[in-house]
Amino acid sequence: MDPIKIEGTPKTPTVNFNAETGVLEVKGRSIPENAVEFYKPLVDWIGSYGDTAKEATEVNIQLEYFNTSSSKCILDVFKKLESINGKSNITINWHYEEDDEDMLEAGEDYQAIINIPFKMIEMEEM
Repeated sequence: MDPIKIEGTPKTPTVNFNAETGVLEVKGRSIPENAVEFYKPLVDWIGSYGDTAKEATEVNIQLEYFNTSSSKCILDVFKKLESINGKSNITINWHYEEDDEDMLEAGEDYQAIINIPFKMIEMEEM
């Protein structure tokens, strides 16, 4: 299965989904013109990955900012991960900067909705 590698831009995050390692990463800012168009290939990839998922899957989310439309799409990514949880033991590592209460709260909101273990990881400011 081909990995997804997307270079980040000022409006879109860097994405690195690797089926070989079972590591899925999203980093940066997410304020794309069309969030659904940006995130749909990621959701579709996770659906395919579910057929051959590694025993353990590590999801690293390290966003400095995302807009409302991205928020819904990120939830869609998590819901798709939730649908394959069990075929693979999924852990979501939600990284946030130490003074960023909003990003911590966003991670906690997702954690309350999604039935997958979350780890809140505080980072020093970049």
